[in-house]
Amino acid sequence: MTEDTFSNSSDATLAAIERFNEAFNRHDVDAVMNAMTDDCIFENTYPSPDGLRIVGTEAVRSFWEKFFESNPDAFFEAEDIFAAGDRCTVRWIYRKTKEGKPWHLRGVDVFRVRGGKVAEKLSYVKG
Repeated sequence: MTEDTFSNSSDATLAAIERFNEAFNRHDVDAVMNAMTDDCIFENTYPSPDGLRIVGTEAVRSFWEKFFESNPDAFFEAEDIFAAGDRCTVRWIYRKTKEGKPWHLRGVDVFRVRGGKVAEKLSYVKG
């Protein structure tokens, strides 16, 4: 892979993650799933120690629907994002209301993109 090809691949990866993140923060499950491959993999941060591994559009869609229903004000703020080829890392702050008070958690997502869509989203949190 030439340097230009690698750079173009990284740009395409960043664009795919931006589409995913924007859809996620709108709580638009259809758009989130349109931004993911049919054989997508999502590894949640819970339960400890390894999180739940969810595979395929049906299972991942079901997870997002329940997540947004349970967390109506959920918002992920990207603190830092970078891509290398088909890989992308996003350092984020997850904000929501918990027990009537503002709450947040910091973490990292490690993505793999294929064909302009998210194939893997592996999530990790602090603490």
